[in-house]
Amino acid sequence: MEQGITVILVEDDAPTRDFLAAALAGGEGIALLAAAGTLAEARAALERARPSVLVTDLKLPDGHGTDLIREVRRRHPETEIMVISVLGDEVTVMEAVRAGASGYILKDARPIDLITAVRDLMEGRSPISAAIARHIIRRVHAAPAEAAPEAPAAAPPLLTSREMDILWGIAKGFTYNDLADRLGISRQTVPSHIKNIYRKLEVNSRSEAVFAAVEMKLIKLSE
Repeated sequence: MEQGITVILVEDDAPTRDFLAAALAGGEGIALLAAAGTLAEARAALERARPSVLVTDLKLPDGHGTDLIREVRRRHPETEIMVISVLGDEVTVMEAVRAGASGYILKDARPIDLITAVRDLMEGRSPISAAIARHIIRRVHAAPAEAAPEAPAAAPPLLTSREMDILWGIAKGFTYNDLADRLGISRQTVPSHIKNIYRKLEVNSRSEAVFAAVEMKLIKLSE
């Protein structure tokens, strides 16, 4: 945070792109590295620089934003990814989360909300619009009913006690600093533990980790 937050923005509509770019550039401590209008432009920008945060639309003229999310999550796992889109249906939302998005906000958000969301991502939170959160909660509640009754239950992945502590913290929305302070560990070790959790749960983002942990009955959201 002391060195500032660098952002690459991907939005195909030029007026909207200019509006969002101006909002991001006006945020204290935020540096906008590039504002791309296509997947090709976004990929070129990502070759030139590795941002702290990728803010991307989903519906692009030369492809879909989820493809870019998967690429960035695979090649630059330390980059935080947030979707900002008019698409708020459950299928699209869950696809983006599974691809690796850690945040998802709708385009009705005010400029200050976007800046706050970017900062929240860097603090370890997952900014999600209320309508999007409802989709995820519905999927969590529906998961037991959707499971085939005859399928044998797979053994849950073996997480260490430290990883379970951090998983609980993720579910409760704690920041990296919160987790470090509460668990008495260094701030730098928290991302390493989180990456181990992602690997064991076979997920790519905090939102997906919580979703998977609930499905596997590792945690309960009501607790």
